[in-house]
Amino acid sequence: MPHDHSHAHAPALSRPEQLREAETRCTAAGESFTPLRRRVFELLMDHRGPAKAYDLLPELGGDQGPAKPPTVYRALDFLVRMGLAHRIESLNAFVACDIGACERSTIFLICEKCGGAEEFDAGHALVDLAEAASKDGFKIRRTMIEVSGLCSECQAAA
Repeated sequence: MPHDHSHAHAPALSRPEQLREAETRCTAAGESFTPLRRRVFELLMDHRGPAKAYDLLPELGGDQGPAKPPTVYRALDFLVRMGLAHRIESLNAFVACDIGACERSTIFLICEKCGGAEEFDAGHALVDLAEAASKDGFKIRRTMIEVSGLCSECQAAA
């Protein structure tokens, strides 16, 4: 069973607080937190572990049937751009992000067995990388590291 997405060392916001903060962030950026974008964000918050776009499609259907994949991908891309979600490249999946947490560098620990992903602030783990990049004249804006292995629950079950 996948683990809940969490941010180590970050205070968890309640669902209503996350939605209010998301609305505020979008408004401040001059963007619209449309009903579709809001619904996709809600689905990511409710999903246990990373969700693929196709996992969300059935939940977005209306009277005309399920939503089309490009519609979901546009909403997900928007959420990532606004710092409301992360895209986990190795899984081609997305997780909701606590407001503000996506502005820093992150490390995802991804369980190869249950598919869970746990997020941590990369903090000092990336100091050497930033210093090396700086020496080459490169300024890092954001870093996301994905680490594969087995979570403690899957190790215990083995």
